[in-house]
Amino acid sequence: MSNDTATLAHLCRLARLRLDPEEQEPLARDLERTLALLDELAQASLESVSPLLHPLGLALPLRADEAREGDLSESLLALAPEGRGGYFLVPRVIE
Repeated sequence: MSNDTATLAHLCRLARLRLDPEEQEPLARDLERTLALLDELAQASLESVSPLLHPLGLALPLRADEAREGDLSESLLALAPEGRGGYFLVPRVIE
């Protein structure tokens, strides 16, 4: 990709950036270095590298599949100051 003034202007238009002339030179250099790094990474050989899900090779611990208490709504509703029809009653905050 050519990093001439027209390309930089096109990228700025796509990104909705408005650059002053003194900002264009440093941005062009940064863009050139970034694209050079991407070209270098694209040349890397990945044939001997196996795909990873996580860089540390950690496994997720699974808990035992065991039955637990079911519906606790009645006991939780008993802790509330007021309740009606299975719902908590709270003071009205919006008129």
